Amino acid sequence: MLRVSSRVHYGLRVMTRLARAYGQGPVALSDIAAAERLPLPYLEQIVAHLRRAGLVEGQRGVHGGYRLTRPPEAISVAAVLQALEGALALVDCVAADYVPGSCAVEGDCLSRALWLRLHQAITAVLESTTLADLVRSERTDRGPGALAPVVEKVLAAAETAACQSRTGEEYSGRL
Repeated sequence: MLRVSSRVHYGLRVMTRLARAYGQGPVALSDIAAAERLPLPYLEQIVAHLRRAGLVEGQRGVHGGYRLTRPPEAISVAAVLQALEGALALVDCVAADYVPGSCAVEGDCLSRALWLRLHQAITAVLESTTLADLVRSERTDRGPGALAPVVEKVLAAAETAACQSRTGEEYSGRL
C-alpha cells in the first residue's frame, strides 16, 4: 500500500498552520504542536528539514517562532514533500536519478509503464497544489466537500499527466 510518512503528514500540517498566519509574524512551534496535538520534539526535527530547504525561517526571542519564506501560493506540496523525504519515486526505475539499464528486467518489465504513469500523475498533483490551495479549501468548508476545489485541480493534473504519458506530447485540454 502506498502511504505518506508521518513526517510528511505532520510537515504539511505545520506548513498549513504557517500559511494561515502568513504576513502576521512568526508562529511559535509550541503553539502549532498544541493546536495540532503533535509532539513538539518531532516537529522540531521536521522544521529543521524545512529550514534547510529554505521553506521556513526562524526568529528567536520572546515573539519568535517560524514563518514561511515565500507566499503560500508559491510553495507547492511537492516542495514540502521533497524537503522532508527527498524526491518522489514509487519504484527505483521511475526515480529522477535512475540509470537506464541498471535493472536486470528493464526490457521485459510489464509494470514499469504503470508505475511511470502513476508517478507522473502524483507528481503533477503535488506540484500543482499549493499551501494556499489547502488553506483556501479548509476555510471554505470543513465538511465532506471541503477539498472539492483541490480535488478538481488534482483530477485535472492527473488527467493531463496520464494523457502526456500515453501520447508523449503536451496536453492542455480535457479528455
